[in-house]
Amino acid sequence: MKIEILGSGCANCRRLEENAKKAVSELGMKIEISKVTDMTKIIEFGVMSTPAIAIDGKVKASGRIPDVKEIVGWLKE
Repeated sequence: MKIEILGSGCANCRRLEENAKKAVSELGMKIEISKVTDMTKIIEFGVMSTPAIAIDGKVKASGRIPDVKEIVGWLKE
């Protein structure tokens, strides 16, 4: 499983990354978390508003910061 944080590296992007790390830690899973800052790649995901989060290549949210509980739910799917 792979989580990608899509965004320029702004404060909101960092907060989303922190929430993703907390969710992974809560579940005790080994999941790769990476940042995508290249706008061309972000647009290829179909994202027009950052921050965004993709799990296994599927965008789960964009333009907002999902909380830890919501990310945990996605990871359990």
